[in-house]
Parts: sequence; C-alpha cells; structure tokens
Amino acid sequence: MNDGVGPAHRGSIGCIMARELQSAPGWLTTLVAGWQARRIGDPVARLRFLRKSVGDRRVWDVERLARQEWRRRKVVWAAVGCGLLLLPAGAWRGSGALWDRAPVLTVQASERDVRSIPNVWLIEQTKEREEYSNGLRIERRYETSLEPRQYVVFQRGREERGPSAARTAPAGIVFHSTESAQTEFQPDQTRRMRIIGAALLEFVRQERAYHYVVDRFGRVWRIVQESDSANHAGHSVWADGDTTYLNLNRSFLGVSVEGLTDPGAGPSQVTPAQVHALRVLTEMLRSKYRISAQNCVTHAQVSVNPGNMQAGYHYDWAVGFPYVQVGLPDNYAAALPSIWLFGFSYDPSLVNATGEPFWRGLVLGEEQLRQNATAHGLSLETYRSLLVKRYRQILSTVLTNNVKTKEREG
Repeated sequence: MNDGVGPAHRGSIGCIMARELQSAPGWLTTLVAGWQARRIGDPVARLRFLRKSVGDRRVWDVERLARQEWRRRKVVWAAVGCGLLLLPAGAWRGSGALWDRAPVLTVQASERDVRSIPNVWLIEQTKEREEYSNGLRIERRYETSLEPRQYVVFQRGREERGPSAARTAPAGIVFHSTESAQTEFQPDQTRRMRIIGAALLEFVRQERAYHYVVDRFGRVWRIVQESDSANHAGHSVWADGDTTYLNLNRSFLGVSVEGLTDPGAGPSQVTPAQVHALRVLTEMLRSKYRISAQNCVTHAQVSVNPGNMQAGYHYDWAVGFPYVQVGLPDNYAAALPSIWLFGFSYDPSLVNATGEPFWRGLVLGEEQLRQNATAHGLSLETYRSLLVKRYRQILSTVLTNNVKTKEREG
C-alpha cells in the first residue's frame, strides 16, 4: 500500500475529453437546450438530446454557455455586485505570483448553518468499546495502528511558497464505501452477512485501509487509531477557505461504509442504520477535532490521477452521499478544488455515470478555472499548464516530506 493507491474499488476512467467547442451555438438555442436538458433525468437520454439539439458538444459546455448567456442578457448588474467583472490583465500581473489574486468562487452551502461544531463527549471506555454522549458506540476488536499523523499544509492560492504549517490533528473526514461483496439485506441472510462482514474487517485491518468502518447493521468499528494515518485516500486534493491539502491519508480521517455506492453498481444498499451511525460518528469526530463541515467530503470528490491529470479517479460516493441526513451541507455543490486550483480535468463519463448530484461541483470547478484564466489574460490551455506545473511541484514537496517523516519515525 502506498500514497498513490487505495486498497479497494479503484475507479477506471474512459477516454480523453472531446475537443473544445469550435463555435458556440446561438444564444437562444443554447439557452433553450440547456433548460430542457436539465429536466431530463436519465444521463444517457440527456446526452442524446443535447447532441441532437446542438451537435456533438460536451454537456457542461452547453450548460456553461446557457448560464453565461443568461447572465449577460438578464443579470449583468448582479455580476457587478458580486465582483465578477474582470480587471485588466496588467493589474493581475503586477500582484506578484500568478495565482495570488485569483477570484474565489467556491460554493458555500446555505440551506442551513451546520458549520457549528457539535458537543459530544466520551462517557465510557473499555478495551472492547467506547460510548459517547450522542449514543455512538465504537467497537475496538479490530483496532490497530500505523504511522503517527504528521503532515504539512499550504496556504490556499500561495501553495508555490511551500508549506505554511505542520500539523498532527486531522483536518477533515473522507467518506468511502468498501465496494465489497454483498448479500441481500434480509433476516435469513444475517449469518452470511456477519461472515462477510468479519472477513472484510480483517482485510481492512491488515491493509490499514480506514480509520473506521460502519458495517451493514450500523455498528461502528475502529480500525486505525485516530492518532495515525491510514491508507485510504492516496493521491487526493481538497481545499477549504484558507488551506490546501494534498494526499489526504495523513490529514483526513477515513470513514468507510460496508456497501456498494459506485454509480455503475446499481442502487445503493446503504441501510438506515448505517446512515444513523455515520451521523453520530461524524458528530463525535467533528466535536473532538473541531473539524469544519466543508472538510467532510467523499472519496470521489477528492481523488485524482496525477498520471492523466483527471479528477474522480475513484467512484465511491460519486453520487448519493446522504449529506443532509448526516447533518452536513451538500458538499457536492462545492466547486471542485482539484480543477480550479491545479488544472485537473475530468472525463465526461463521470458526469454521465453520476448525473446531476455530482455534476455541479465538476461544472462549477471548470467554470471557475475559465474565469480565473480570463482574469489573468491567459488562454485556458496556458493557464491550466501553469497550474499543473504548480501541482507537480507541490506534490513533490509533500512526498518528500512524507519520506522524511518516515525516516525520523524509523
């Protein structure tokens, strides 16, 4: 196991993205097509409709062009109020580093204020289990250790200046699913589910794959101690309001649900008991480590492939994570940091596979990337290449720091 590969459910992404639009369709055609497409629930049917309506163009391009045209014609004054009018290129170049003053368009969830930290405390602890004030019970039979957590972080937008801080406390939570063998969730399958679950827990323990696993009955098992890193996120990227994180094995806790959530695997088999367990476990971890709600995200949202510079390397929880039921904002609506911070792209098959819930973060990330490129007076290709170069430089710093940390511990 290493920083680049997770233990289970490696995603397979298809061909390289289609060429850029050579010319935009008329504004009315684009607007109507985009409006109608958003009302087609089936991703394949939506793609066929768009190709028939406006030609062989990427869905996100039509959506983007429709939104841009609507803004230009109907709500220009709102753009002014939001500070979206572009400054002259010279004004940006005079600021120092290319990305020092890039626009910040990260979506913030507003449906409810869940960023306040819960108040949860330990009420009983034994060698076998822990119990908490919110009803959470943690089983410790499979608990093990790995490497003490030590990692570096970067100031967002100024990553090229090197690490801004070294930390040992977890900064967030990455939600996974095991994508393991399943059987029907019925009373007559209880014995089989317990056998499969026990084998899974033993495998996860050997691989040090997650900090926690929630089994199909809603029981919470601690695998790797919270003070240690775990092999759960591999190459990954996330950013909050101030900080950028790379390779989240060390900086984020890994919480996995026993189940299938890959969009190609059919309907999710996650049980109500598991959703409740995720809620109380998340409350405890956020209370204990003061974790921001915006740093509670899914594996699909953070995973990247540095080889082809595409986001969404893993598909688990690419769609359908029960953010609201777990007491969190819908972070699928956040512009994907790997795209607008480091120039990652994504394969259109990811949009078709996951549909609308994960669509927004991908499209918003690409839209922000394009606006930032324009703000700097650069073409999208040139700006993206500079961001990719910056990512590889920072990734090298992170990997070097991890090696040095292991040498000190060894």
